Amino acid sequence: MKSEKIILKIIPVMLVFFTMGFVDLVGIATNYVKLDFNLSDTAANLYSVMLFLWFFVFSVPTGLLMNRIGRRKTVLLSILVTFTGLCIPFLMYSNVSMFITFSFIGIGNTLMQVSLNPLLSNLVSEKRMPSYLTFGQFIKAIASFVAPVIAAQAVLRLGDWKLLFPIFAVISLIALVYLYFTDIKEQSVEGKPSTFGECVGLLGNGVILCLFFGILVHVGLDVGINITAPKLLLERTDMLLSEAGYVTSVYFLFRLAGCLAGAFILARFSANKFFVISIITIFVGVLGLFFSNSTTLIYSCIALIGLGNSNVFPIIFSRALMYMPNRKNEISGLMIMGISGGAVFPVIMGILSDSLGGQVGAVIVLTACVSYLLFLITKLKAVRTN
Repeated sequence: MKSEKIILKIIPVMLVFFTMGFVDLVGIATNYVKLDFNLSDTAANLYSVMLFLWFFVFSVPTGLLMNRIGRRKTVLLSILVTFTGLCIPFLMYSNVSMFITFSFIGIGNTLMQVSLNPLLSNLVSEKRMPSYLTFGQFIKAIASFVAPVIAAQAVLRLGDWKLLFPIFAVISLIALVYLYFTDIKEQSVEGKPSTFGECVGLLGNGVILCLFFGILVHVGLDVGINITAPKLLLERTDMLLSEAGYVTSVYFLFRLAGCLAGAFILARFSANKFFVISIITIFVGVLGLFFSNSTTLIYSCIALIGLGNSNVFPIIFSRALMYMPNRKNEISGLMIMGISGGAVFPVIMGILSDSLGGQVGAVIVLTACVSYLLFLITKLKAVRTN
């Protein structure tokens, strides 16, 4: 009976994970906005930069906010901000309004990612946290995967891709109402709430700093491979851009499969051992990109990277939360701030690729990212949770 009640409380949390995936609609939406308003690539890409900017700005303050109003209320606030952003294009559609839309979605997603994971820790044991976080990432990946499909069908059947926004807005509203009426008992914060300086000061802890950089390079690898994969096909094969773009779908498909498998594997086996297997899989895939000159080999390498990278985030994140359980809110903010790595590494990749005259420069940066994750294996084994 008790387990049934917990499951009923986990369902709305997983629905919020689905809502979290709405942030990835920026990819498909940017392409339509660019076409609708005849924007340059630089102008269109500003939408994506805005999303990562909010992760850097609001992650730590959100951790502090949770200490004051609680995790559940912070999650509810995040859904409300996301819902507001999703409603804007349906009411007013312009270049400026879309900029505001993506800002709201970015801020809402930052609030959501910082607060939702600690909220889940109130419902499941520490041993099962990596498994449930991975399953949450699987639910999130479904939303990321279906966004382009919904947009394409909205254009083909109804002639307006923007119908994607009200559809997602309704889902977020359902998540908001469901969670609002779900009672979740939260762990009380011991002592006085941390200040911003004390929160950032946690990076002075060697373990937390290593895990923070782990999130940073994981996201850099994730965003970087999505940018680089089509370019590798264009550079090394006879593919057209319209065909090369499908390689990112392969990456997301294998990430989706990896998340689903990880949810079951992590419930039964050691997270450390699974982390080792995941990083070795990524390393083999990235190493293969140096030598792959055919479509099949490049697709195979991208699939390996997607499969391996699917469970890195939940393992690192859960380990960070368990390392300092009395500082979960602050640690969550710091770890989510690491998502800003998605704005850092692609820039470095572009500079190095331009310098070397080819995508091998980007692959070198990807190799540096996975090399750090290989180093993190030894650190992760040494971490003792309190």
